[in-house]
Amino acid sequence: MIRNKLFLLLISGLMVNLLAFASPDILDDASEAYRKGDYKKSIELYEKVIADHLAKGEESPEIYYNLGNAYFRDNQIGKAILNYNRALLLSPGDSDIRHNLRFANTRIEDKIVPSNRFFLTDWFNSIQHLFNSNTWGVIAIVLFFLFLGCMGVFLFVRTLWMRKTAFYSGIVIFVLVIVANVFAFNQKNMRIHRNNGVVMVPAVSVRTSPDANSKELFQLHEGTVVKVRNTDGNWYEIEIINGSVGWLPKENIEII
Repeated sequence: MIRNKLFLLLISGLMVNLLAFASPDILDDASEAYRKGDYKKSIELYEKVIADHLAKGEESPEIYYNLGNAYFRDNQIGKAILNYNRALLLSPGDSDIRHNLRFANTRIEDKIVPSNRFFLTDWFNSIQHLFNSNTWGVIAIVLFFLFLGCMGVFLFVRTLWMRKTAFYSGIVIFVLVIVANVFAFNQKNMRIHRNNGVVMVPAVSVRTSPDANSKELFQLHEGTVVKVRNTDGNWYEIEIINGSVGWLPKENIEII
């Protein structure tokens, strides 16, 4: 898999070692179109691959990432941010995806200051996003076997210092087993119940109620990520990172 930490090189060079289930011919054509600067054709081909995989219940963070790069080079910032976020949802610990997403976010008009949060919440989330649900699940299983090993030492070894070490180590490991399972559950829940979306139009008014004639609260612009709190007919109730809440038409955002 070809990767480079510099954004300009990331944008100019695609990941070519994609998942085995992807169609090699289509992916090769998409990569070739990208290298030649034919971003619209590259987008079309990657979208086709993604549609085929979704029909089979499959998703690839690499393909979403490459599609995001193609959209970015085609100056479709909203679509780029959407696909970077989809890639990050599947591979939350990927530093390349995070780097490109941060760069793309500098191109959006809305510069919203997040509401103040307890520092432990940010610390908890940063650790949780190191791995996806499958990796956290594997870590939890490994830790559980280590816990069983500590229990075995405590129960069957007569050396006092070894029993004490096994006892206290077992307590720590058991806590880590619980934490790893919580992280795995949260990551899986975010993948299944997707409630974040990206504004896909140049500008949209956010209103006090699901009614086009209701009062306008504020405007959002292409590329801004929102949390979907509720739905009412053709309207979404959304929340942005500073805590502001309002309603906007469904067709103006796309769910990550």
